[in-house]
Amino acid sequence: MTTQLNSTSRDRQLLRHYINGEFVASGTTFPNLSPVDGRKLADVCEADAALVDSAVQAAHAAQKAGWRDTTPAQRAAWLHKIADGIEARFDEFVAAEVADTGRPVAQARTLDIARGIANFRTFADLVRTASGEYFETHAADGSELINYVTRKPLGVIGIISPWNLPLLLFTWKVAPALAMGNCVVAKPSEETPSSATLLAEVMHEVGLPPGVFNLIHGHGQNAAGEFLTRHPDISAITFTGESRTGSTIMKAVADGVKEVSFELGGKNAAVVFADADFDAAVAGVLRSSFTNAGQVCLCSERVYVERPIFERFVAALKEQAQALRVGAPEDPATTMGPLISRGHRDKVLSYFRLAVEEGATVVTGGGAPSFGDARDDGAFVMPTIWTGLPDSARCVREEIFGPVCHIAPFDDEAEVVKRVNDSAYGLAASIWTTQLARGHRVAKQIETGIVWVNAWFVRDLRTPFGGTKLSGLGREGGRHSLDFYSELTNVCVRIA
Repeated sequence: MTTQLNSTSRDRQLLRHYINGEFVASGTTFPNLSPVDGRKLADVCEADAALVDSAVQAAHAAQKAGWRDTTPAQRAAWLHKIADGIEARFDEFVAAEVADTGRPVAQARTLDIARGIANFRTFADLVRTASGEYFETHAADGSELINYVTRKPLGVIGIISPWNLPLLLFTWKVAPALAMGNCVVAKPSEETPSSATLLAEVMHEVGLPPGVFNLIHGHGQNAAGEFLTRHPDISAITFTGESRTGSTIMKAVADGVKEVSFELGGKNAAVVFADADFDAAVAGVLRSSFTNAGQVCLCSERVYVERPIFERFVAALKEQAQALRVGAPEDPATTMGPLISRGHRDKVLSYFRLAVEEGATVVTGGGAPSFGDARDDGAFVMPTIWTGLPDSARCVREEIFGPVCHIAPFDDEAEVVKRVNDSAYGLAASIWTTQLARGHRVAKQIETGIVWVNAWFVRDLRTPFGGTKLSGLGREGGRHSLDFYSELTNVCVRIA
């Protein structure tokens, strides 16, 4: 049983699906809980298989009705309208993101929402100015040919995005998919449904044709996420999340030989050489380990420090970590919020206990704070630093996805490169050194999709993003996104 709403839904107590230009309420719901104090923020509609199918069919109808035939300039104009719509409701998006994640207001304002706007504007400009490949060919039989490459929409894209950076990563996929003339059926994480629902309202307000953008809410296994990935009429799946889930999705789409793009987990390393700018390296590793309570796929959970500065570095990072203010998002003094849920907190705390069992020295942290108020019902943990574990320890090899890092000493360049690469993951790494040649040399040897030198978490959106090994499949960003969300066709013409 569903209820159709013909206008934008501002009922914040019930978050609905958005299908074929209408907000749709389904009978089954689940609660959206605050990670700050555990209170219920809203009820969220859960999509069943029939509702997912209706979203996919609406997207196909919109493709055939003309969206696939729009020009790049027309689609760019739509993306700019969407970006302007988000900007006009900037404070609402900040409030939604903060409520769902508990992150500090300052981060939501400067990173999450600003980057969501930038995603639409960047891909609008890229699609409008994109050029194709062209080759002149002299064949063996003496004929002359020209070859040029065209991009056509893939069709209907299934998008599944994570909870750690909800709007940022949701729009990172929606924007290029629409830019290339596809229609989308998108599912945000069940942990963070609010900003995606606001985005659906913006799509409605700017008048995007019905069926071009469809939003479904729900869980993954045996639920909306699985119904979407297994739907026979989905042309491609793009997913950000756990490696295990990515493997499950790949199996689900294998029979249909569908395009997939995966950005998965990481166990990223930071390498600090003795010649590094010490203060900059400490500040950089503090950010790369504890930003967003460590819930960024790019965070550094493994830190390798050259032995001559090891003890000094551990002491400095301890001092900086202890200065972090864990608390409520609306408090201007707060620098670190909660984990996404109490369930995830239990997972992280289990690793805190495991580290001690494995022989770690707890430099700082290692537990949950006590506030003496409603926040004790939230999902907070303390920023944590360990030393003393071997590289074979589970806490050094498995992704924890919390505010924690293990610091280990190393003696030379070849050793640290080998240790960094001894991982099942290959998403990101950061190198801290004042020797430019060393930075280039080590970066080339690191087996990850992105390497920063004297920086972390800064992106040019035109560059490729993705990981190796268990960290992903494919690349998105810039022309790599344009290629993934397109069907490339080579046209070969004999001219003489």
